[in-house]
Amino acid sequence: MPALLRLRAAALTATAVLLSAVLAGCGDDDAKDEDLTKQELSWKDCPTPSDAQGGGAAPSPLPDGGEWQCATMKAPLDWDDTEGDTIGLELIRARSSGNNRERIGSLIFNFGGPGDSGVHSLPGFAEDYATLRTRYDLVSFDPRGVGRSAPVICENDQQLDAYFQQDGTPDDAAERTQLVDSTKEFNDACEQNSEKMLPHVRTTDAARDLDLMRQVLGDAKLHYFGISYGTELGGVYAHLFPKRVGRAVFDAVVDPTKTSEQGSLGQAKGFQLALDNYAEDCVSKAEECPIGDTAQEVKNRIATLLEGLDRRPIPGVFPRELTQSAALNGILQSLYSKDFWEYLTQGLQQAFDGDGSILMLLSDSSTGRSENGEYDNSTAAYTAISCADTKARYDTAYVERKLPQFRAASALFGDALAWGMLGCTDWAVPGAADHPDVSAPGAAPILVVGNTGDPATPYEGARKMVDALGKGVGVELTYRGQGHGAYNSKNKCVQDAVNGYLLDGKVPRNGTVCA
Repeated sequence: MPALLRLRAAALTATAVLLSAVLAGCGDDDAKDEDLTKQELSWKDCPTPSDAQGGGAAPSPLPDGGEWQCATMKAPLDWDDTEGDTIGLELIRARSSGNNRERIGSLIFNFGGPGDSGVHSLPGFAEDYATLRTRYDLVSFDPRGVGRSAPVICENDQQLDAYFQQDGTPDDAAERTQLVDSTKEFNDACEQNSEKMLPHVRTTDAARDLDLMRQVLGDAKLHYFGISYGTELGGVYAHLFPKRVGRAVFDAVVDPTKTSEQGSLGQAKGFQLALDNYAEDCVSKAEECPIGDTAQEVKNRIATLLEGLDRRPIPGVFPRELTQSAALNGILQSLYSKDFWEYLTQGLQQAFDGDGSILMLLSDSSTGRSENGEYDNSTAAYTAISCADTKARYDTAYVERKLPQFRAASALFGDALAWGMLGCTDWAVPGAADHPDVSAPGAAPILVVGNTGDPATPYEGARKMVDALGKGVGVELTYRGQGHGAYNSKNKCVQDAVNGYLLDGKVPRNGTVCA
């Protein structure tokens, strides 16, 4: 299932909101003769998020009473035809809380995916970035194809319910055929509903949008905070515009040297490590671990649960049942952050007793499904951007040959991540490259933060990013922790290093380690 591969930081906020409650298009504008760098943004109160952004209420005021503002920026639909049609890119900002004389500029965030709405995500993380707001306007955006920025649309809500319930780890020829057919139906729907956008959602397009945004916001350099896939976007920007890089931080770093197959295999190892750490943590506590006496027993019981669900689903969130794929998706979602291990424990306890509601809610958070059954467009955007970026196209025979390698990496997650490689098969648009080019000779220092326990973007990717950026550009900072990303772990050492660089320009010593 393609959604298993999505590198999402922002989904964790949605998970927290959801579980706390339970447990407690393209424009036709003619851009000819118009200099888009000189456009003036009309900032207004933010509307309620669209369904494609994730729905819900308009963002609440900031703790100091400041208001969120939103605007739409025009950008070329096709960066190779800048005098042709334009699209609207949705932006959100919180003005700097400090003295205007000390304001550095705008700090632009991308929270990952690809496919996550920055307009929807930034308000949920605002408290974490309050210190940075003292000298920056905090800005985020819906990248092209996402949320309100000419969103890619594929299947409807009813079709997506079926798509995420299907068996993503086929055991026989009939199940393999069903998975291939379902993937083709999804991809055909993307082409039918979003044909005009599909060739124009590559990461290189989004990087050019970032440079236009920098100019429209009035900054001489791009100050940037990229998380997860946002590090890939930042690296591509640095490659295209090395002299325009200001102060930039990459957190939860995508390995830019890997093919999509290698990335999936790395995730299998990363999520297995997170599961091992979760199991060890559960049995190490003073109270009895409710799902096993040893770490191995915890993992064995989870495997047995998933095997049973493959044969017979259990009640989930009415009227849907918890299938093996939904349960696996829920487990993966909870492993993104140590803060959600308690939800995983509760969800497993329930599932052992025949109630799959918590695991299904975790799965819904991962797939972008709201309580009212409406999906955001993160899966559609993820697929469109990933397939436009990546050359590789795999078939069932290739996946079957690779299954032993994936199973060796993770007995629990290997099959799902291997079969997920079918996501771009028969995609309407050819992929751009085997992997992104992030070499950025001459760029200003970029702080690259790796987490040794990161399941989704394994730690080794940080060093690979530093090497790929080039000598004198990447500065590596290691956090010995758990979860996806480091800054939001609230580790003081990490936050002091990042804040010191972004606020005061103090570049940490390369190789600094925080524990």
